[in-house]
Amino acid sequence: MKIQNVVVYLASSFPKDRIYEDAVVSTGEYLAKNGYTLVYGGSNEGTMKTLADAVLANGGKAIGVFTKGLPAYMRRTDLTECHETETLAERKAKMLELADVVVALPGSFGTWDELFDALAISKMNTLFHDGPIPIGLINVNGFYDKLLDFINASIETGITPRSCSNLLKSAPTLDELMKKFNSEQ
Repeated sequence: MKIQNVVVYLASSFPKDRIYEDAVVSTGEYLAKNGYTLVYGGSNEGTMKTLADAVLANGGKAIGVFTKGLPAYMRRTDLTECHETETLAERKAKMLELADVVVALPGSFGTWDELFDALAISKMNTLFHDGPIPIGLINVNGFYDKLLDFINASIETGITPRSCSNLLKSAPTLDELMKKFNSEQ
């Protein structure tokens, strides 16, 4: 599988510590400089704006998938391509339809919802269909360490099948994460 479209889930707010925003900028620069297309929620707020700014400023392509019910001022209008959905569930489905890989930067409830939705679909694909969607965490400053521990505990208890233990990759940068994805192809 050739990776072209990289779905990125992340915050629509700004974190207190600059290290997280710096990681978002580095991610956007990496996407653009390596010819990947960003697919994200289409917002012009918080780190979502920062990511799209970095991609576009470096000559990259950015596809936004925005939900109609959100305030219009939040919508980014200068993207390479824009899609509009009626609901958040439709937005998640459209983003996954466009995805070659899925990546989550530090975020909150929306990011986690999207991440776990993608993981649940990937688990179903692993157990019953063609194979998993490559999914990874950009684990900036150990942000996702406790989540990874929680997932491992679920595997150790037998609640999550051991066959799903490799569905979620983790690395501190997108460069390292992409190397993990590419090594499995």
